[in-house]
Amino acid sequence: MPSDTAPGRLIAIDLARAAALIAMIVFHFGRDLDLYGVWPPGSTFTPGWMWSARLIAGTFIFLAGVSLWLAHGHGLRWPSYLRRLAMLIAAAVAVSVATYVAVPGAWVRFGILHSIALSSVIGLAFLRLPAWIAAAAGTALIAAVAVGPVPALSGSAWLWLGLGANTPPMIDWEPVIPWTGPFLLGLALAKLADSRGWFTAMEGRPAAPLWTQLSWPGRHSLAIYLIHQPILVGGILAWQRVIPG
Repeated sequence: MPSDTAPGRLIAIDLARAAALIAMIVFHFGRDLDLYGVWPPGSTFTPGWMWSARLIAGTFIFLAGVSLWLAHGHGLRWPSYLRRLAMLIAAAVAVSVATYVAVPGAWVRFGILHSIALSSVIGLAFLRLPAWIAAAAGTALIAAVAVGPVPALSGSAWLWLGLGANTPPMIDWEPVIPWTGPFLLGLALAKLADSRGWFTAMEGRPAAPLWTQLSWPGRHSLAIYLIHQPILVGGILAWQRVIPG
């Protein structure tokens, strides 16, 4: 979810990430209203809401794959890469700890930040391979959900893989299968676009001030991701205290 400050940064990617952030905040606000009894129970557990959650998560992970190529496609810059990876891991651990305290029955064992961190490591193997190989691998990971539960891969040690049976309840879970799939598809598309000069053409166009302002959330996506839920939940609890019942 965090974006690199590397050369080759594109405002279009930041705008896409900002749009995904807005969609995520709307979804989480609705889910919070549901869970805290402001809306009728189950309002946000309908197929439409559940599919929107998958689409939002997939967008973030896809864009993370694009960002890996933009930042390191023409040469892996280890200090920047390791700094970003460490930031992702620290944020993922913080989310796990915070949710374990807040919702111990459904805490985040392997959520979207964990997924992007691991996918960023897996993606290194595809940086120098043809785009079609990354696309094929991404498609295979998405299709692998059809394999169904594999009892031998159950248990907490295999939650990151996504093929276990009897998965415990979690408020966020994006395992490798299928979620590393969108990451590799994003990497493949970015690699293809770069080979055809699309990114170069986009970089040559100055952004209007309005677009630059609208893209601001996309440049600070990790911070917004970490603070938006405490703000939303705090606001709902404060509202319920002021206007009970």
